[in-house]
Amino acid sequence: MIWARHLKSFTKIGVAALALSALAAGGNAQDSFQGKFTLPFETHWGSATLPAGDYSFTLPSNSAPYRFYIHGRAANAIIQASTAEQQVASERPQLNLVDVGDVHSVQTFEAPELGVTFTYWTPSEKHLGHKVTGQKTVPLAGPASQASETHTSIAVHTAGR
Repeated sequence: MIWARHLKSFTKIGVAALALSALAAGGNAQDSFQGKFTLPFETHWGSATLPAGDYSFTLPSNSAPYRFYIHGRAANAIIQASTAEQQVASERPQLNLVDVGDVHSVQTFEAPELGVTFTYWTPSEKHLGHKVTGQKTVPLAGPASQASETHTSIAVHTAGR
C-alpha cells in the first residue's frame, strides 16, 4: 500500500517536472527569430561569402552576441553582427546590400519584429584595390558627385518569434 502511494507521488512529481520543462523549452523557442531569403548574386556577409541561392536563417537568441546561423544548398555560415541598434527604418524585414567595385556585401539586416537593425562590416573602395609599387594611380574622369556604391534591398520572409 505504501509503495503504491509513493509511486503515485513520484508519478505526479515526474509529470509536473515534464510540464515545467516543456514550458521552459517553449519559452526559449519564442526567443528564436528565423526566416528565409534569396540572394540573386554572390554576396559577402561578414566574413562569409554566400553564392546566389535560397537560404534560411536562425537567430537563436535576441541578446548579444547576435549570431545568425545561415543554411543554404551551396553554403552554411555563422555570422555575427558588428553592432545592433534599437531602431528600424523599414516596415518589413530586409537585407540592405552595398555594391562597391562589383562586390556585393550585406551592410545591414533590418528586423522590425525585434525592433533592431544589425550592422555588418563592409569593404570600402580603398580596401578592394591592390597596391602596386612604382605605379601612379590616375583618377577616373567623371563628375565628383558620382557615387561608386550602389545599394540594394532584399526581402526577408520571417517566421516570427
